[in-house]
Amino acid sequence: MRIILLGPPGSGKGTQAQLMVQRYGIVQLSTGEMLRAAVAAGTPVGLKAKEIMASGGLVPDDVVVGIISDRIDQPDARNGFILDGFPRTVPQAEALDDLLKQKHLKLDAVIELRVNESALLSRVETRVAQMRERGEEVRLDDTPEVLTKRLASYRSQTEPLIHYYSERRKLSTIDGMMAIDEVTGAIHRQLVALGATEPKVRAKSAARATPAKKGTTQSAAKAKTARKAAKTAKKPAKSAKKAVKGTKKAAKKTVKKVAKKAGKKAPKKSFKKGAKKAAKKVTKKRAKR
Repeated sequence: MRIILLGPPGSGKGTQAQLMVQRYGIVQLSTGEMLRAAVAAGTPVGLKAKEIMASGGLVPDDVVVGIISDRIDQPDARNGFILDGFPRTVPQAEALDDLLKQKHLKLDAVIELRVNESALLSRVETRVAQMRERGEEVRLDDTPEVLTKRLASYRSQTEPLIHYYSERRKLSTIDGMMAIDEVTGAIHRQLVALGATEPKVRAKSAARATPAKKGTTQSAAKAKTARKAAKTAKKPAKSAKKAVKGTKKAAKKTVKKVAKKAGKKAPKKSFKKGAKKAAKKVTKKRAKR
């Protein structure tokens, strides 16, 4: 997956990017970090950027795009990447589109974390007040005044990207004011709908990371064996019970049949005997006469 995260300062882009890196096995590409890495590595593009930064100038878009180009060619970016902080303007977005087209790659999604600016300012004011109460040092760039300027800059420069990517049907908007885990869940559902999958390696490594103890494994194996033996022992007992029941039923049936036959034969025999005796008596009387 190749993803761009959009959102104003304080919207939680950095937090969500890290969670996505862990979940999908892709890399987070931050322009600031890439610039520093390119300068440290002494690449041609890095040396060019170093000269510009040394003179106090802003690194032009073509140099930044060149650094991104080198970075996404590295092996760890093959599975995909998250661009956080780039593009910031429509010309940068167009330059990125051209770069991906040259490399026969496509941008899968642009996720916008939409937030309430007044709520963000309120959060920062509360945090700064709490830090001062504890006697902690407040960063210069973490004040309501600086945030107000950064939000104004985002609206003028970066917000046009929302329309740009919306026209290209790449934009997905998520409520960034939800709890962190809810935002993560919403992003995951959106990416799954686009075909994102979690690497199988993660599941295997998670299973390996928590191996069962020897004693636990052995006792589990013994318990399994005992359960199997109990099941095996129950089977003959059940069959024996069935056999006994069958024998009892058969015996009852036999008794009933015999009783019926005896009942039927008994009257017939007594009738025959009575008839014979009566016949004999008649014969004797006639003989006397």
